[in-house]
Order: sequence, then C-alpha cells, then structure tokens
Amino acid sequence: MKFTEDFLSIVLENRPLLDVRAPVEYDKGSFPNATNIAIMDDEQRRLIGIRYKEEGNASAVKLGRELVNEEEQVQRIKDWKIFIQNNPNAYLYCFRGGQRSEITQMWLEEAGIEIARLKGGYKAFRNFLTQESETITSTISTIIVGGRTGSGKTILLQELDNMIDLEGLAKHRGSTFGKVIDEQPSQVDFEDALYYKLIQHKANGHKHLVIEHEGNRIGRVHLPKTVHDDFSKGGLVILQTSIDERIEITYDEYVTLSLESYAKVYGLDARAKWYEEVVGGLDRIKRRLGSQAHLEIRAQCLDAYESGNDTGHKVWIKRLLHDYYDPMYDYQIEKTDIPILFRGNKSEVLEFIKNKG
Repeated sequence: MKFTEDFLSIVLENRPLLDVRAPVEYDKGSFPNATNIAIMDDEQRRLIGIRYKEEGNASAVKLGRELVNEEEQVQRIKDWKIFIQNNPNAYLYCFRGGQRSEITQMWLEEAGIEIARLKGGYKAFRNFLTQESETITSTISTIIVGGRTGSGKTILLQELDNMIDLEGLAKHRGSTFGKVIDEQPSQVDFEDALYYKLIQHKANGHKHLVIEHEGNRIGRVHLPKTVHDDFSKGGLVILQTSIDERIEITYDEYVTLSLESYAKVYGLDARAKWYEEVVGGLDRIKRRLGSQAHLEIRAQCLDAYESGNDTGHKVWIKRLLHDYYDPMYDYQIEKTDIPILFRGNKSEVLEFIKNKG
C-alpha cells in the first residue's frame, strides 16, 4: 500500500484530499481541498472509541467490522470511487494515518483502485504546516497596509500578487459590521488556509509579503500568536483616502454587496435580516458611541431603511466613520510600535510597494 510524506507538493499543487475521519472530526478542522467521506459515522466512532479504551485495539477493530456492515461498506466504496474518478491525483488520510485509512486503502484496492495515504495522517500534515509556516514568518519581510475604515485596503491588496487577504480567509471584514453572510471557518480551518498561503507565497519567491493591518482577532477567529507577532515586526504603509471615497467604499461593502448576499440566502426577507444585523452592530458599540450618538445614528439608519432609499444609509455611515472609527484608528496608529514606512493615496502606495519588490 502506497504512502506519501511529500507534504510540500500537496500544498504547492493544491492537491485534493480524501478525509475519511468522522464528520465531527472534520468539522473541527481540515485542510483546503479536502473532502470528507467518512469510513464511519460519529456514533460508530464513539462506540469504537469506548471499546478501545475498555478492551483494547483488537476488540475495537472487531467492533468496527461489525458496525460497518457489508451494505455500508459497498456504499462507502462507491462514494470513494466517484471522488477518486473526479480527483485522480488525490491522497487519502485519517487522523494518524492508521487503521481507518489503511482499511479504506484495502477496500479500494480490492475494488481495483489505488490511492496513496498520508504517512502520519492529519496529525503529521498539520504539524508540517504549522512548523513550516512559523519558519517562514520568522524570516519573512512584511509590509502592512493600514488606513482608516473604508479607505480601500482590501481593494488595494487585490492588485498585488504578493499579498495574503487575511479577512478573505477569515470570511469577515474585521470590524463591528464586518460579518458576511457565509459562516466563518473553524479556527483550525482558518489556520490551515493561512499556512497554505504562506507556503505558496514563499515558493513564489516574493521579497515581501503584503497584508492588511489587523489585530490578532478577525471576527471569531484569531491569528496564531507566533504568526501575528512575526507579522507585527514588519513596516506599516498608511493608505490615505478622502472621506467621500471612504463613504462610497463603506456603503458599497456594508450596504450594496451585503444586501446582495442576504438576498441569495433570505430572499424576500433579506432587507429585514440585513437591517436587524446592522442595528445589532450599532447596539454592540453603544457604550463607545455614547447614548445620544447611538440614538441619533440608529434613527438615521431606520429612516433610510423605512424610506427604501438605500443611499440614505450614507448619512449614518459618514457619522460613524467620522465619530467612531476615525478617532479609534488614529489612536491605534499613535500608539503602534510598528514603524511607518510611507503614507500616500492608492496609486502612491501601490507604487511604493511594487518598488519594494
């Protein structure tokens, strides 16, 4: 039976992976391009785990063969065959590269299909990703793009080949109103996606890595401490954008594009669901806004919502940027230990970064 421990090629080739762990394990975290077609379901795994603790490995294996009956085995093989036919260069893994992936390999070989499995399984590959990424970030030269909310940092990043979009990986825009309709990944999924990007970045030979100025937390996921600390050793480039442009960018992200996303999920209820989320965001920052400002901004939001004139939301967006986000960001910049390398508008910042290589 074939093994592979060429973990680097998996990342660089974005190779598809067949994850045969139980769904509960997969949901806690997996790898980019992995598909879960489990050899046993959650309850079967639970029962076998109990048997293993009470009576040892041989008894647990025997129970596994009893629980996954012939009919289930046939269906599992059928599902795996379809996946492998669609992904002929795929690799296989379970948690430690042990019995579950070995049995999967054996069943597939009996059906005339060959697939290599990861030596050491999920655990070994995950350790490789973590260690390799921490080595990369310890030596990497980082350019951090900062700027006030709505200045278009993410838009600027999309024009660069040597960037990693942390907010994109986290599926969150990084602010109180940054939630997107897609559910955020698990912490492990976020980390593994980031590790892939870091390893691919190194392989592309870029002199610098460009990221957006973030705290260690983006929504409900956070950057691994070692990675965040290494990123923070870079230099800061401040993107300066006029308030009118910032209002338009913020409106486009938090109103126009958000409403389009909500419409795909909630249909006719989209606008009400979106408004409920925005008001919830305003309520979460009530203490920092102050009671009077909170009431006034909330009322402006309600007026725009009830009128059906979406451009009316620019009124409260302008106030929120000016009264809430700007003072907070200016204070952060004043206190930051990250050296500021450059300030300029979008074209100037792009030129500065590209000249850095």
